Amino acid sequence: MGRKREPRDCASSSRRPLGLAQAYVTMMTNQILGNPLEGETPTARVKLIGLMTLIGVLHSEDPTITLTRMMELTGLTRSVLAQDMHALVQRGLLIETMGNNSMGRGLARQFQLSPAVIETLGMIMGEPIRDGR
Repeated sequence: MGRKREPRDCASSSRRPLGLAQAYVTMMTNQILGNPLEGETPTARVKLIGLMTLIGVLHSEDPTITLTRMMELTGLTRSVLAQDMHALVQRGLLIETMGNNSMGRGLARQFQLSPAVIETLGMIMGEPIRDGR
């Protein structure tokens, strides 16, 4: 006969914190699939999930992401990446700024995770809510 299993304590298992990477990927997937832009294809949404996953990895090394850096890693063209990054900015997942390029002689488009994304991830990971209003 089999061993009798103890009932699981669902309340305690639901309180286990998600790992940061798991929380990030889950949040990005839900935001992209749950909020399609007009005319956006399912294939485009899956591609954006992949880009946001890569951006999450790169963010841990350097919070500033440039189109050139993304081109080097993905092999995508600048125009395709610019269009994809624009879709992520429209969703509020990224913010776009202009900063010095790597040579320091010109300007480059730079992208960072939006403050809303960072704050939400912090709360998921257990940081206190600063302003309860």
